[in-house]
Amino acid sequence: MKLVVQVPCLNEEKTLPLVLESIPKEIPGIDEIVVLIIDDGCTDKTVEVAKSYGVTHFIHHTKNQGLGRGFHDGALRALELGADILVNTDGDNQYPQDRIADLVQPIVRGEADIVIADRQTHKIEHFSRGKKLLQRLGSAVVNKAAGTTLPDAASGFRAYNRESLLRINTISRFSYCTETIIQAGNKGLSITSIPVDTNPKLRESRLFKSTWEHVRKSAIVIMRAYIMYKPAVVFGSLGGLLFLIGLFPFARFILHSLADGSTRGHLQSLLIGSLLMTAAFFCFVINIIADLIRINRTLIEDQLEQSKRARYAK
Repeated sequence: MKLVVQVPCLNEEKTLPLVLESIPKEIPGIDEIVVLIIDDGCTDKTVEVAKSYGVTHFIHHTKNQGLGRGFHDGALRALELGADILVNTDGDNQYPQDRIADLVQPIVRGEADIVIADRQTHKIEHFSRGKKLLQRLGSAVVNKAAGTTLPDAASGFRAYNRESLLRINTISRFSYCTETIIQAGNKGLSITSIPVDTNPKLRESRLFKSTWEHVRKSAIVIMRAYIMYKPAVVFGSLGGLLFLIGLFPFARFILHSLADGSTRGHLQSLLIGSLLMTAAFFCFVINIIADLIRINRTLIEDQLEQSKRARYAK
């Protein structure tokens, strides 16, 4: 089996040596290990450092394109290289590369399509109490959308088998982490996790400027991915809720009209009920349109999968 370890980098000349030195040279069940550097617009000596460690495979972005784009390009290059497994780590040495051997074993044994490292965020000292709470909340939301039970859905230290790379198609350019889980869960791929201890923090994250920016962008990614695969849950449920709420003003209008023998003075209930019913109707219409788009997306993804299989046939 061939393993490709991809390392997204944005000016990582100081930390990259720690990463490259700790990537295992031999792993049980793996015949060949290839390191792929994602140069996401580096302006320092990251590429030179990687070459000095013998790295020969690179993806170069002339400007920073984001972690999601880096993963997308890396996954396609891994398929081109004939990878059976792709492992994603990080250029800041956040993750323990010496655990790559453990990370890939469920895939080697044929027990999982994707393996995600559980960073055990409750043990990370530089995470504030609020950030730990948000991490747990975010994982819970992703698990609900994907039908999984992963303890750390935001972890970027993960392994994918070839089948999952052929079937997953990322859209977001912010981060691929939650989107790939939701896609994989809704496509019936097997996902598991293993606990790891992260390395000491060496620098601040460059993915986002603040925790709230991360929450906002992650929420958008999760919502978009969820609507892609389960539009009826969103728009159908919202339409049904608005319809039920709209019944109450109508009921109030009828009861008071019967009691008073006149509709005078109760038209506001009729107006509110009408507005709610109209909103419910539009939600049901949007639901139908969104479901048709979902079906069309499924057909397109099937064609894309077949195209990948033909292009990257081994």
